Amino acid sequence: MGTVLSTSATGRWLGRFEAMPPLAWLVLQAVALWPHWRWAAARLADGSDDPLGLVAAAVLVGWIVWQAQGLRGSARPAWWTAAGALTVLTTVSAAVLPPLAGALLAALALACGWRAIAPSGQATLPLAGLAVLSLPVVSSLQFYAGFPLRLVTAQCSTWLLQLAGRAAERSGTAMVVDGQLVIVDAPCSGVQMVWMAYFCACAVALLGGLRERSFMRRLPAVGALVLCGNVLRNTVLVALESRGPLAEAWHQGIGLAVLAMVCAAVVRLMREVDDAAPQ
Repeated sequence: MGTVLSTSATGRWLGRFEAMPPLAWLVLQAVALWPHWRWAAARLADGSDDPLGLVAAAVLVGWIVWQAQGLRGSARPAWWTAAGALTVLTTVSAAVLPPLAGALLAALALACGWRAIAPSGQATLPLAGLAVLSLPVVSSLQFYAGFPLRLVTAQCSTWLLQLAGRAAERSGTAMVVDGQLVIVDAPCSGVQMVWMAYFCACAVALLGGLRERSFMRRLPAVGALVLCGNVLRNTVLVALESRGPLAEAWHQGIGLAVLAMVCAAVVRLMREVDDAAPQ
């Protein structure tokens, strides 16, 4: 008799648990990963990283809330299992992984959780991209990728100036143009342009319903646009600075103009309707 009552009570409890709204499952998963969000918030609060991730986080949360009414009543088993496994792995590995690596795993776990309950036909990669971009990754990208990007930018700018008939040569991440030394410093690495371009790509693809394969096929073009834009910006600035000191307003104005051009090109690339998923 006691066994029957216990089984019945367990069944009622499981029934109530399964009757929870799909979005509540995602919220519970996010709460389970709260140490990683706390680390990300602390990194932003102490000024260790640019607050760009807050924009991606706002778009991500807004999209999830907007889609709440169309979520599946029952989760896809494979994706829900992957989300659970990644959540457990993220929690267990917190003691051995660097905080950023753990936060990246947490973002991917949350993306899998969303895929488990998302409406049919929705791409997951743009949402996963926004989840990663919502983390404080700019300073880490600058640390690990800043020097190689500056090196490539300086070399490409040197070639362009030589084609234009200027006496230019590269030395490390610095350039000598017409006898004037110009240093390609950290802000000229293009890391922030990389973040903005991929944010535009993920946001436009998500809101526009771009298919997964089409999104992946266009990502290399996004990288090419960023590289071309950064080389163009650096080449113009170096050409002007080699003639004399350049006011900060020129730096900012040229940088913003090229950034706007790159982002506009990325938006146009991702808004092509040929491969867009039906609404």
